[in-house]
This record gives sequence, C-alpha cells and structure tokens, in this order.
Amino acid sequence: MNFFDLKNISERYMDLINPTSAEKILKVGKLLGLKSNDRVIDFGCGYGETLALWAGQFGISGIGIDIRPHACERAQQRIIEFGVSERIQIVCSNAKEYRFEPYSFDAATCIGATFIWDGFGPTLHALRSAIRANGKVAVGEAFWLHDSIPAAYARAENLQTEFELLQAARQEGYDLEYIVRASHDDWDNYESGNWYGLLRWLEENPQHLERQEVIHHLRSSQEEYLRYARQNFGWAIWVLNPVMYG
Repeated sequence: MNFFDLKNISERYMDLINPTSAEKILKVGKLLGLKSNDRVIDFGCGYGETLALWAGQFGISGIGIDIRPHACERAQQRIIEFGVSERIQIVCSNAKEYRFEPYSFDAATCIGATFIWDGFGPTLHALRSAIRANGKVAVGEAFWLHDSIPAAYARAENLQTEFELLQAARQEGYDLEYIVRASHDDWDNYESGNWYGLLRWLEENPQHLERQEVIHHLRSSQEEYLRYARQNFGWAIWVLNPVMYG
C-alpha cells in the first residue's frame, strides 16, 4: 500500500490535516489581511478546509492544488458544503508543476506541505512569484524545539530549528510577521485523529490483503510520536511578508 493510500485511510475523519485548528486557521487569515475578493493560492490544499474557511469568513476567492485525487474529491465536496464553490477552484495536479499567473495573488500559502519544493526555503522562494507586491505568504512547518536532539532521532527527520527557519526566511527576502503555533493538544488531536482512522479501517477490513501494512503504519507512527516526536517537535504557521525597507 503506498503512502497516499495510507493517508487517505488515516485522515478519513479529519478536515484539517495538520496540528492546528479552525480557530487558528481563521487567525492566520486575519493576519494575512484577507478581505472580500482577495485571491489566494494554496499549494498542497488537502481537503480544502483552509480555503473554505477563509472564503466563508473573509469572502476570498482562490485556487487549491493537491496531487491526490481522493483529496481533491473531498475538497470539492467541502467547498460545496460551505457554499463557496463559485469562488474556490480545486486543481488536481503536482503543485510544483502547476502553472499560475505570476504576481497575481494577495496571499500564497503552503500549510504543512513544504515537501513539494523539498524544504522551507525553496517553498518561500516559489511562493514569492505568486504574490503581488503587497502580498503575504503563510507556511506551516515542523521544526526541532531545541538543538540538542539525540543523533538517532536527528538522522530520522529532515527538520530545522526555528532559528534556522528564520534565517531561511530572511535569506529569501521576507520579514517574519507572526507565528501561530501548534499546542501539545493540537499535536495530540492530529496524531490521534490519524490513529482513529486507521483503527476504524482495520475493524472494517479484517480480511484485506494489505492489512498488515496498515497495522505496521499505525504502530510505527504511534511509537515515533510517543518515543521522541511529542517532546522534540514543534509546528507552526509562519506569516511572512516581503521586506519593505532597504
């Protein structure tokens, strides 16, 4: 079973697929200065919840791109449920390859999907070409909480510290405006939500040929989280704007 299939199973009861909340997503929208008729592009949009919330609350229009057909189908259904399908377009595509009109969006976002461009800095570089001169970006990213991570754990994860993320943002020509952090409760709800989806699938599919792969994914994710991730990982949405001074 491939990774995307496992995620489709584990996320089946989740709307937001990052360690955050609807309240925090709306706060990010406010920090971005979103208002009626602003245009937003969201790379790795998942199930469309972020765009749906912003369209409902602030009246934006926008485009969400995700590579998973299953995610795109759910996202399309979600924006219909919110009554914003005339303003939000869902595109099923490799976000890195998606061609958009340069410098035409009021905000560009990538919430928990910087793997699209292989990291935080390259993601900021890519998003810069999407926003207008006075636009902003928001990026959700995991990071090490401190710089004394045991070597075995550090080798297992491709993460940076927050100070390293700040340096990367400045190198790409951004000022850090605001950080909206995940709490431990946010992390627990996110991880447990994935486990819940996996367990319900296992109950429903006792004879499935790939059942052992799902069991392995469930148990290894629990072990990773409780062995070291909860104590050493942070996650936050960074709101950044291009440097406005010399």
